Amino acid sequence: EQMTPLQKSLVLLAVRTDQTIKGLQEIIDAKLGREYLEPPSFNLDEVYGDSHNCMPLIFVLSSGADPMAELLRLAARLDMTERKAAVSLGQGQGPKAIKMVDEACKMGHWVLLQNCHLYKSFMPTLEKMCDNLEESNLIHKDFRLYLTSMPAAYFPVPVLQNGIKLTIEPPKGFRANVLRSFMTVTDDQLNDSAKSVEWKRIQFGLKFFHAVIQERRKFGPLGWNIRYEFNDSDLEASSTITHNMLELDGPIPWDTLLFVIGHINYGGRV
Repeated sequence: EQMTPLQKSLVLLAVRTDQTIKGLQEIIDAKLGREYLEPPSFNLDEVYGDSHNCMPLIFVLSSGADPMAELLRLAARLDMTERKAAVSLGQGQGPKAIKMVDEACKMGHWVLLQNCHLYKSFMPTLEKMCDNLEESNLIHKDFRLYLTSMPAAYFPVPVLQNGIKLTIEPPKGFRANVLRSFMTVTDDQLNDSAKSVEWKRIQFGLKFFHAVIQERRKFGPLGWNIRYEFNDSDLEASSTITHNMLELDGPIPWDTLLFVIGHINYGGRV
């Protein structure tokens, strides 16, 4: 009990190497504070405020994280829901993406080009497109270009240098996962149900379940056929289905919810 956190971590390093990280976390907690152990919340509103119409916003993707839901919520808050367009890049989608960006520049819409890493041959065109944004003075002030991509060596370096880069990673730890899931939920959303008490409890249960599923990925494919990458889209879909089910008259269809969420949304991976 008289040992300092540093001394405890050194003992752990000698006799229990698997507990070394926990010992280091105790040092950080004692010296710097608990806030240095918890990752800051992802705030897309602040990022949008720092951007401008000639600067692309680049989401560097990681397994288990999906920025689409957060981007849709930002569009709703800024009244851009009807003024946005998205295209998933792949073979043959290049001309469609170019036309979409050209029209959005004039009309002040948002364009989201998803999965840039899947269209290697389009990257030189993307670089030229972003260069033209910087050189042009005719772009609408509301225009924004969003890009999503997994880390790729062939992604244009000038685009990375001139854009705002965001790395979205799934939270580390069960508690952080549940807290992050609730950060995007407002009081109005929690009360927006004919069965508000049940809706709130099911919301917590869904987020708890989602955190368990994501934490289980640490064990690889154990319990699954392969190592599936569950992300926020699965939780979002399950929440929407649950809300719609609760709006129906009569008792809560527990069996239906269990089958749709457990056997289809999460258990139906191929």
